Order: sequence, then C-alpha cells, then structure tokens
Amino acid sequence: MFQTVEEESKYELTEKKSNFIASLMYVQNKEMAENKIREFKKKFHDARHNCSAYRVIEDDIVYEKVNDDGEPSGTAGLPMLNILQKKNLCNVIIIVTRYFGGILLGTGGLVRCYSDATIGAVENAKKILMKEGIEFEVEIGYNYIDHFKYYCRTQNIKIIDAIYSDKIIFNVEADDSTYKIFIEDVKNKKIEVINIKEIGKRYIKI
Repeated sequence: MFQTVEEESKYELTEKKSNFIASLMYVQNKEMAENKIREFKKKFHDARHNCSAYRVIEDDIVYEKVNDDGEPSGTAGLPMLNILQKKNLCNVIIIVTRYFGGILLGTGGLVRCYSDATIGAVENAKKILMKEGIEFEVEIGYNYIDHFKYYCRTQNIKIIDAIYSDKIIFNVEADDSTYKIFIEDVKNKKIEVINIKEIGKRYIKI
C-alpha cells in the first residue's frame, strides 16, 4: 500500500534571487517519468537546472532514480527522493526547476531549497491511497444487470467498462480481500454470474 497524487501540485520559493519551482506529478511507470523529464527540459529550456527524483512500482519492485542536472552531486535529486520516501509516495515524480539568481547558495543552501520546494509541493498535493488489487471480467445476463451494479456499489468494486452483446461483460477492479469475498458470494449464489476471467494484478485507488 502506498500514496500517490491525483493531479499535479506546484510550489515556488525564492532564495537569494534564485527561483525554485517544484512540480509533483503522477507517473505510471519509468517511461512516463523519463518523458516528463524531457518535457520539462524542453518547456523550461531557459532555466539553469531541472532537477528530478521519481519512484515507481514495476513488477512489484520499487524503482528510484535521481538527477541533479548540473547541481553539485547530492544537493538536489537525493534530498528530493528522501522526502518522497519518508512520505511513502510512489508512482510520482518531482521536478524542481531553478532559475539562477546570480548568487551561489552553497551545498547546504541548495539541499535546503530543493528539500523545502519538494515539501511544499507534497503538502499542496491531493493524495490518494493505492492498494494491491486485481482487474477481472464478469459476464452476466441482462436480467441481472441492476443487481450486479448495486452489488458493485455496495462492495467497493469499481466498474471500469462494459461490453454489451447477447450478454454483458463488465471490466471491473477490486482489492484482493474484496475479490475473495466476491468469489465466495458467487459460489454461494449471492450474486449470479455466467463467467469470471482474471485479467491481472494491479494497484487500485481505495
């Protein structure tokens, strides 16, 4: 279980004429994170630095990466990553864009500024909790559609999509414990389904 952010969060601070702009964003994987870094370097090409840190889960492994982007080693990316770790934030990237003000801040000053900018963006962010779950398909008859939708609403099963033909195939997701209860309810005929097909494990919002 971990926290992530629902939408981009920003925070700005100024220290000795240097402007630090922190952007905290959701990313699904490493590729998306790297694309964000390239996007920011292009968008803020006139900035002196675009430092970054990200944490993503891929194949049940937490992958972390930092980039000081020209700042002294260990003064930007690593302090930013440490904050993401302490806040148990994952599937996020923090990019702090610095416009240099002409006055050197020293290593201690840099660590403080990049840390404070990151903390500000984290505090401003709308956070959501993610939990291990499963995505699966449920095939039902038309006469059970209302009952199935009601069951999903009351049991915290999210309907993602539906395909309507001679039968209805609902694409749904639920956390692991809810899925186990669903299977038991099907066995006990508390809910009528024609077929269940597991698609795969995933982290879901709760």
